[in-house]
This record gives sequence, structure tokens and C-alpha cells, in this order.
Amino acid sequence: MEQYFTLNEDLKQMLESSKDSAKLDAMKRIVGMIAKGKNASELFPAVVKNVASKNIEIKKLVYVYLMRYAEEQQDLALLSISTFQRALKDPNQLIRASALRVLSSIRVPIIVPIMMLAIKEASSDLSPYVRKNAAHAIQKLYSLDPEQKEMLIEVIEKLLKDRSTLVAGSVVMAFEEVCPDRIDLIHKNYRKLCNLLVDVEEWGQVVIIHMLTRYARTQFVSPWKVDEVVDEYSENNFYDSDEEQKEKDQKLKTTYTMDPDHRMLLRNTKPLLQSRNAAVVMAVAQLYWHLAPKSEAGIVSKSLVRLLRSNREVQYIVLQNIATMSIQRKGMFEPYLKSFYVRSTDPTMIKTLKLEILTNLANEANISALLREFQTYVKSQDKQFAAATIQAIGRCATNITEVTDTCLNGLVCLLSNRDEIVVAESVVVIKKLLQTQPAHHGEIIKHMAKLLDNITVPVARASILWLIGEYCERVPKIAPDVLRKTAKSFTNEDDLVKLQILNLGAKLYLTNSKQTKLLTQYVLNLGKYDQSYDIRDRTRFIRQLIVPNEKSGALSKYAKKIFLAQKPAPLLESPFKDRDHFQLGTLSHTLNIRATGYLELSKWPEVAPDPSVRNVDVAESAKEWTGILGKPKKEKPTEKFYSESEEEEDDSAGTSSSGSESDSESEKEDKEEGNTDESSGSSSPSEESTDSESDGKESAAKKTFRAVNESDSEDIRKKVEGISKKRSTSSSSDTEYSSSEESSSSSKSESDSKSDSESGKSRNATSNKVTMQVSVPTKSHDLLHRMSGKGLAAHYHFSRQPGIFGDRMVPVQVTAINTTDQKIENIHIGEKKLPPGMRMQEFNPIDCLEPGGSITATVGIDFCDSTQTASFQLCTKDDHFNVSIQPPVGELLLPVTMSEKDFKKEQGMLTGMNEMSATIAVAPQNSTSLVIIERVVKAANLGVVPSGQDNIHRFAAKTVHSGSLMLVTVELKESSTAQLIINTEKTVIGSVLLRELKPVLSQG
Repeated sequence: MEQYFTLNEDLKQMLESSKDSAKLDAMKRIVGMIAKGKNASELFPAVVKNVASKNIEIKKLVYVYLMRYAEEQQDLALLSISTFQRALKDPNQLIRASALRVLSSIRVPIIVPIMMLAIKEASSDLSPYVRKNAAHAIQKLYSLDPEQKEMLIEVIEKLLKDRSTLVAGSVVMAFEEVCPDRIDLIHKNYRKLCNLLVDVEEWGQVVIIHMLTRYARTQFVSPWKVDEVVDEYSENNFYDSDEEQKEKDQKLKTTYTMDPDHRMLLRNTKPLLQSRNAAVVMAVAQLYWHLAPKSEAGIVSKSLVRLLRSNREVQYIVLQNIATMSIQRKGMFEPYLKSFYVRSTDPTMIKTLKLEILTNLANEANISALLREFQTYVKSQDKQFAAATIQAIGRCATNITEVTDTCLNGLVCLLSNRDEIVVAESVVVIKKLLQTQPAHHGEIIKHMAKLLDNITVPVARASILWLIGEYCERVPKIAPDVLRKTAKSFTNEDDLVKLQILNLGAKLYLTNSKQTKLLTQYVLNLGKYDQSYDIRDRTRFIRQLIVPNEKSGALSKYAKKIFLAQKPAPLLESPFKDRDHFQLGTLSHTLNIRATGYLELSKWPEVAPDPSVRNVDVAESAKEWTGILGKPKKEKPTEKFYSESEEEEDDSAGTSSSGSESDSESEKEDKEEGNTDESSGSSSPSEESTDSESDGKESAAKKTFRAVNESDSEDIRKKVEGISKKRSTSSSSDTEYSSSEESSSSSKSESDSKSDSESGKSRNATSNKVTMQVSVPTKSHDLLHRMSGKGLAAHYHFSRQPGIFGDRMVPVQVTAINTTDQKIENIHIGEKKLPPGMRMQEFNPIDCLEPGGSITATVGIDFCDSTQTASFQLCTKDDHFNVSIQPPVGELLLPVTMSEKDFKKEQGMLTGMNEMSATIAVAPQNSTSLVIIERVVKAANLGVVPSGQDNIHRFAAKTVHSGSLMLVTVELKESSTAQLIINTEKTVIGSVLLRELKPVLSQG
């Protein structure tokens, strides 16, 4: 322990050293500690100090450290947010990107608005590498706060227009995570993505191809119809006259014409079949399988066979997909039959899949070669594989009638094999084959009866007994003797075998009662007292059915028809037959079960949607591209975290001659590194020139933009204010508030920067103000006590997840707990006793709750903006319990995002009767910003509004049912007092909220 303490002190001293070499050495050792799994969180404060280091290597390692510990050390990470925000303005693209990565790694809901602004700014960055990281951050922010979805979709829409190959794959991945159903965002970018595809990095190619596959299935008509029409005409044209044939040929020509955009996708993905990345080849293969005409899909087979030289994991996935393909289209892989021959070094899973494919490809032409191959496989030391080979032989025998007898004879020969597993599997397969033509194979049944003494595997013994019982009339002398032998060993047999002995006895009793009557009764008596209730039940059933007595019902007349009915022959099918409804290359296809997040391929539309939606106006696209290059745009003001005066102060403070020289050199090197990665992916001259610019040019472009923007700022401000006026006239509309968020965010940075520059606040102060919404877990309330509920306990809490049951419903999570030692069945909601206007959305009935188990379900309740109780019955199979849910007033709200300017404007319209206030005493420890925000948001579901003053905290929300605004202001005064003001049209809710918030802020 002392040594560890000394080591950490030593590292702290090195980090505080004035020499970069010592700091770099310390950071390398710290990252090494992390790699070994040691805890280095104690060094967090010392490491954070070096975030502002001018040495690029130190900065990179500091950011690696921060990404590891930012989530664990949330408080310390929050304190250093201003440093990351400053780094977002760094002239070096690598530092800007790293800062964004660290910021998005801090999984703290309170900084969601800061992350949102950072992503918006990074999405317009001159560097494609930074824009790529912005796309990555979108997914992290969405997982942290799904309520930001609409704002994130706007950023995704903007990044989808980006022409950089570096960005394309990342933004499509963000699209797939956040809004995969928004196909309309792809229309204008479809052709661009098709053309960029070849130059995108490999993992980006995989994501884009899968997305375009789904897109194409919704926008183009099926290319497979033409193949179906050809088949139909080829069958019927023998009797047609020449004129009729000409008419059909003409009709065939006009039946299908492939959309040029459909052809473009197939053409642009074809070269990727040569990719060295197996995932890319697999993605293209599934695209051709799902989208290409059947005549063209064959080109993927050679590339897939090439992948069989890869490692075993890749082989496994590729072989699974080939197995599915080979069932429907054998011709694709027949030329490569020998590529699927099993090697002795293959693991069992690969051997089994190759065997499956060989069986699928078997036909009259190659069956003799395959059977020779199978004979070798049966001798394998891998018993699981040998058993699978025997099943494959059986499938070949049923599929190809010419070799049925040959296969059957070969399987009979295997019955003399020394290996018990091989013999058992052979018996099972022979049984299935004999069902297809039992009349010709009496000798085989006799041979198998003789083997019964030696075979011990239960499945094989049961199969032999079933065969003898089913065809007992063909072996009348052997069947009774078999029953005699098995009756002796009945008590020692497996349950599966016992059931077949009972069946055999019943069938012989019905067909040959003279010889077997006593034997059957003996077996039935043994079964009557068996330990297994399955055996006992079967015995009672058979006795009543075959032995007539007074109690026997009408069924005993039909005993023969029941036991000796003609059974249909079993179908020996491929286990991959049902997998084709999953998209190839997906996890769901591999597991043969629907995986979480799986997106189904839609069916081909009967009529193609309007193709003009993919047309792009040339002038519009040029305009968008020039916007990325740094020309003035109206959205630009939203991308500034700080005021211009602050930026100038920072610039002037950091301009030392030696520092600027070293910075510019490092910037050039970094930019050159970035350009080598991007040069291959560039698709237009303008992009190449932009990517090759140095950071010096980049900062010059920013200054030019700022000068132009200042000249137009007055016009922009007027337009923004006009928009916000229009949008905020009706505060109760949900849609209006969501749209006003855009205008308020665009005007926010200007108004905030003005107030900041006037008051002369530091960057650290401004960084903590930008807060919109915090998700806080709320406490649970008792719904049903275990004593009242006869062992069933239940509690509920408000999950604060809007939109689950609709806009007006409050989601409530109900957790049911079984405290008894018995199952509780059919838990559901019964009779509801709700006040007028109140509605309730029930959860689906819970079939069974195991002893000691618990389960959570969600109900939606429209409380009509009141705190009235929702009473209902919580029912089980046997009981009904009266329960009720009463909402705290804070849970009847939804957080609203708005700027400080909009807040003041709305507050001015809600004065007089709509304003309630109170003065409260605040404990000293409750007077900090973070504590006030945490306490208020925990008590009520409010969104945090950015504030330009440290002593004033503002919160905004709307009521769930009516959408009426609820504005809360906490203003700290001198002498430990604060004024709490609430402005709302809903005065009743406002007064109740005021009453509930007072003790929250005043308590110690």
C-alpha cells in the first residue's frame, strides 16, 4: 500500500513538472496502469491540469485517460467541462475531435445541452475528421437522452449532405441508430452515397450497403417478376400459335424495366466483391441476393467461396449464408462443389455446415461423388460429425429417388459398425426411409430386430420398436418375440423405450391377440406402477382403449383405426429452410431468431414510388457545399459556445512567438496526416482543396466568416425574433414548441454572448449555465402491500419517458413482486374507477410470476392535469385488490427547451393572476447551482433554461395533458433567502407546485 502511495505521489510530481518529457513519461505510465487493469482514478485532478498542454502527445494521452474515467469521476469531469469546450475551438483538428470524444464519453444527463451544442458546432467544422466524430457523438447522446431525437435528426440530415467519404459511413451509422425509419432523409442523398461507396472506409461501406438494401426494397419494384414470367411462358408456349407467341414476347418485353437508380446501386457495389474485408464482401453478397435479378445474383458465389480461406469465425458466418442460398438457388454454387469438401483440420461447426451445403447441392449428376465422400466422413473420429453425415445420406436418399436403395443398403451395412452412436443414428434414419416404402423392406426390419439385443442407445431402441410395431403384420413371427424380450427388461428401460414397448404391445394385442394377450397385460401391469406419470397415464389410456369392459367408451370400437392408422412419411428438410425470412448477414439470420434492433426488409412495392424524389437541384447542392466551406449561413451563430470578446481575449492571451510557431508546425503535420487518409476518399475538386488546407487557412476562413456575419447580424436577429414571435403565440401546442427550439437556439448564442461580454464572465462560469433537461430517477411508492395482497406486493414510480402511450399519457412503471412460495398466475388490471375525463392504458396480462420473482410493466394514465387519484383493481387468477395511484404535481409536467430570451418573453405574458411567488430561507449548502438544479428537477419534471446570472435559476415545462407552460424561477437573495416564482395559466397546479418546492429548497 505504501509503495502504491509513493508511486502515485511520484506520478503527481512528474505531472506537475515544468518539463514536457517528464509529463509525457508520467502519462505513458498512467495509461500503462489502466491497460493492466489498475485503478488510476486518484490521479484525475493532476491529469486534468495537463489538458491545456501545448504538447500534442501529452494532450492525446490525457484525452485517452479522461475517456476512461470521465464517467466514474462525474463531479471532477463536470468541473473540467470548460476546458473541453475551449478545446473545441482549438486550431488543431485532432484536438477538437478528441475534445468532442471526451465530452460525449461523460455519461452525465446534466451536460446533455452542452453536448448538443458541441455536436451542432462540430457538424459544421471545416475538418471532415471532426465532422466524423460529431456523427459518432450523435449515437452516444441519443443513448443518453432519447428525447433529443428531433434535434439530432436535424444534425443527421445536415451531415448526410456532406460529400466527404470520411463522414459518410459514420453519419449513416448514426441514421441507423437514431431514425432508421426516416427514409425521406435518404432520397436526395441516395445517388451521392452510391457514388461515394467505393471510397468510404470498409466499416462505413458495410453500414451504407445494409442501409441501401433496406432503402431499395421500399423504392423499387421486384426484379424477380421477370424470371417468374419467363418460367410461366416457357411452360405454356408449346401449344401456342406464332401470333400468340409474338404477343406474349411483346408483353414480356414490357413487363419489367429496371429503375436506373436500382441499376446504379448494383453497378457501384459490384467492385466491392474484390474487397479484402470479409464483412464488405458479405454485405455486397446479401445486397445482390435481396435486390439483383436472379440471373445476376450468381456473380457473388466466387467471392463468397474465396472467403472460405479466412479464419474459422469468418468461415462459419459465410457458410451459414451459403447454406441458406443453396436451398433456393443450387446453380449458384454447383461449380464450386469441391470447395465445400471437408478437411480433417476443420472444427466440427465448419464440417457440419459444409455437409449441409453438400447435401443441398446434391443432384443426379454429382450424387455418386458425394456418396463416396460421405462414406469417408462416416469413419471420422468426430462422432457428432459422423452422425450428421448419416442424416445427410438419409436426406439425399429421400430427395433423389434413383439412389434411395443404394443409400438404404449403405446404412444397413453401417448397422454392423462397432461405434454405437453411428449404429443408433443409422437406425433412426433407416426408420424414416422405410416409412416411404415399407412393403419392399421386410428383410431390413427383421435385420434390425436382431440388433435390438446389442443396441443400448434409447433413441435407436425406440425407433426399432416403433418399426416392428408399425409393420407387425409383415413380421408376424418376430414381433411377439421382440415383445417377450423387452417385457423382461421393461423396468430397466429408458422412458422413451417404455412408451414404445407399450405401443408395440397394444398393436400386437389388436392384430395377434392369441399369442400376445397375456404378454400385453403383463406389460400394462408393469406400466401401471411405473415411477413416471407419463408411463402410468399412457398405460391407463391404452388399457381402456384396447381392453373392452363396462366402463369403456365408444372409442374402444375404433382402437384399430387409432393405433394402426396410415402415418405420413416424415420430411427430411434442411434446418436452414426457414432462415430465408431474415436478412442475410445479420445476427438474426445467424441465430435463427429475431435479435434486438433487427430491422426487417420490407416486401417489394407493387408500384414503384415516384423516382423524382431522388433528383437533386444542382444549384441547391452547390449552395450546401459552399456552406460547408465556410461561407455565411444563418445557422452559424448557434455554433459558438462563447462570445466573440472572450475568443479575442483568449487569442491575445495566448500569442507568444515561440508557441505560435510550434503550434503552426504541429498543425501542418496533423493536417498532412489527415489529408493522407482523406485523399483517397475525396469525390470532388472542391473537397480535395478544402481537405488539403492547413489550419492557418482554416482560422482565416473563420475570421472572414465572422466579419461577414457581423455585418449581417442585425438582419438575422430581426428574422429570428420574427420567427420566434410567430411560433410562441400559442404556448399550449406541442409542435410549436418543438419548432421554436430551433429559432431559440439560433438566437441564444448571440444574446448570451452579449450578456456575457457585458458582465465580463469567465468561460468556466458560462459553461455551467447551458442546461436544458436532467433525467433524475424518482422514488417509488407502495401500490399494494404484501399482507393486503396475499403475498403479492407491488410498487410504482414515474419513469419520465414521454411518448410511450401518446402525448397526453403519463407513463407509470409498476413492479409486481411474488413474496410467496407458490406461482401467481394471470396478473392483470381489472375494473377501473376513474374520475370523469381520466383515461388509463393497461399493461398486457402477466401469465405467471414465479415464487420470489418480480416483473415490471408500464401503464399510461391521462391525469387531465390534476392530482386526483386513479383507482383500479389489480387482479390475479383468484383475487382482486383495490389499489390507487396518486401523482405528485411535478410528474404532470414535461420539460421544455427554450432560451433565456424566450423564457423572459413568455414570463412577461404570464403575470398578474398567473404569477405566484414565495420567499424562502435557503440553507447555505443548498445555495450552489448544481444543488438547486438537482433538487428542483428531482421534485418536478422541469427542463433547465440557460441563465446569464449566477444567482438566478430558471426552469421550464409544459403540462402533459393541455400543454400549458409552467415557468419556475429561483432567485437567490442576500442573507440566505431566495424568491421562488411560478408563472402559469394553470393556477391550481402552480400553487400546488409552489407548495411542494418550498420545503425542497429550504431543507438542509
